[in-house]
Amino acid sequence: MEKNTPIERYLVLYIPWGLSLAVQNDAILSYFIAWLGSFLIFFLSLSGWLKPLPQDRKISEQLMRPIFLIQIIFAGYMACSSIFYFLSLLGWDNFHQSNDAFFYVDRQRIELTALCQRYYALGHAALVTGMLAYMKYPVKKRYYVEQDKIANLLFVTAFITLPVSLLFLRIPGLSQFYFQFSSLSFMAGTLALAFAIPLRKIWNTVFCLLLYLSNFYQALISGFKEPIILSILILGIFLYPNYKKLVLVTFIPALLALFAFLPTYNAVFRENNWTGDIDAEDSYELALDATLNSDQSVDDSAWGFLVYRLSEVNMFDDFVQSTPQNIDYYGFKLLQQSAIAIIPRAFWPTKPSTEDLVMERVYDAGVIKRGANVSAKPAFIVDAYLSYGTIGIFIALFLYGAIAQLISLRAEYLFGGYTLGTALVFSGLFQIFWRGLSFEFLINTVFWSYISMLVVFRIFRYFGIIEEV
Repeated sequence: MEKNTPIERYLVLYIPWGLSLAVQNDAILSYFIAWLGSFLIFFLSLSGWLKPLPQDRKISEQLMRPIFLIQIIFAGYMACSSIFYFLSLLGWDNFHQSNDAFFYVDRQRIELTALCQRYYALGHAALVTGMLAYMKYPVKKRYYVEQDKIANLLFVTAFITLPVSLLFLRIPGLSQFYFQFSSLSFMAGTLALAFAIPLRKIWNTVFCLLLYLSNFYQALISGFKEPIILSILILGIFLYPNYKKLVLVTFIPALLALFAFLPTYNAVFRENNWTGDIDAEDSYELALDATLNSDQSVDDSAWGFLVYRLSEVNMFDDFVQSTPQNIDYYGFKLLQQSAIAIIPRAFWPTKPSTEDLVMERVYDAGVIKRGANVSAKPAFIVDAYLSYGTIGIFIALFLYGAIAQLISLRAEYLFGGYTLGTALVFSGLFQIFWRGLSFEFLINTVFWSYISMLVVFRIFRYFGIIEEV
């Protein structure tokens, strides 16, 4: 940590966890202290009280850096989304207190959820500690890209990486690189669109808009909510520096509308498409029609989404209930399995399925029954807990924040600054940091994304796109 950052300031991050632990006998009070504590952590870290925020750019022009985007998405999803599930345990339904005289209050489940929320508060504090401990700006300048070339470079990158990603999709065992370069193409195209609009580059704007709409349509027919929400969010972030008022007026209501209507849309789409009976295009039309012409069932669907789909705390409850009481901590086993996952299947055709390795602990914990046609992979913080309990959460989440921050700094060093380094390469290749997954999936993706970043850097150097200062 930097000498001018007193350690006492970092300890303030852990006050919500400590207070919630002190009143753990009152599960409801303990839960709300831990839950509200995450908002305190957001305030302390994003206000610059703990450590001054980077001064090399305006805040609006550095929102893709880890302390902003990764913290808000990852920690926000992890630590703040459980409120609806907890309210449902207290008898709330559709934002109203239930009047059902026969409603059963599950005290054990309430205590488990309060315990998990305390773990979330600890994890959030450790994540921010790791980020701030290694957040050192401005990045030393060794390489640069001429500013007047960036807009066209982004445009070209978007259209080159798209066919490259499709090529990887056709090579057995290398499909993970398809997701990396597909994501890089999306980020380049969206960033190029945000550059082209204020520069009034008509043809760049048209082509980038077509690419963006194509990506958005692919998100709509993926059956997943995250790509749809992120498509809107990222465009808004990129446009915000030049169109602050317009973005606030249009994108925030758009995101709220997505949270209101996506549960119904996705439920109908999956029901029709994932069964294999109806193709994606017809399922899209049916889902869109059902969403736009829905009735009261939308409220039920939205509440069900907020309670059971928005947060994964109910699954965390099940893991905490089984470990270490029935199943001992895994220790370094999950890291050993992660090392296996790193080896590409192209070089090891008989490599054990990563999905099967991950799902084994899900079955053992009784989260879902063996043989069920559903995937319920544990979140990163769950794997941290399963490895070494409380200390596992602190160490793993600290490293999560530190590694994300260090990679972002390295990207800015290699690619000449924030725009190409963090906004394009880091955000394009390392999107897994936004949500976090099981150890095996996250470590494998981060390792090979780092290799991809170095390869892209070498290509840019070879063609003279990046030059030494």
